[in-house]
Amino acid sequence: MLPARFQQFALEVLDKAPDIQLVAPWDRGDHTTGLHVTFTTGAQVWFGVTTASPPGAKGDEDPVVTGTPPATVDYPPLYQDGKVSPERAQDYLAAAAANSGHPEVASAYGYSPENQHPGFGVVFHSGARVHCLFHHTARAGQGAGGRELQAAF
Repeated sequence: MLPARFQQFALEVLDKAPDIQLVAPWDRGDHTTGLHVTFTTGAQVWFGVTTASPPGAKGDEDPVVTGTPPATVDYPPLYQDGKVSPERAQDYLAAAAANSGHPEVASAYGYSPENQHPGFGVVFHSGARVHCLFHHTARAGQGAGGRELQAAF
């Protein structure tokens, strides 16, 4: 799935998750594009989107392959003491992608706790993969000014 099509998919899918208030396109200005998500508490995360084409795809081929969507999963707890951690946010966003019921989605997962940066991935029935790496987090009312991820926001 090409980045522009994934961005449209994510705008529609993530906006339906119960603890997400707003999803908007994000462009850092250096060829890094992705999405900016605001949770109902006002906590925010900005993530970049990188895609891997399905095996055998050439150039800008973006084959649409459908199959059975993943089984619906419970949304993991997002808040602890009123705060959102990057690890909780990544698992929540992965659950939102998995729960989309979209016939192109084969699976979605949060990154391992051993990863240096949090994020989540989506695997499609075509074999395409999308990697969503967190770039910034912020508390309610803050911007993406710093480059460091906050432990809880």
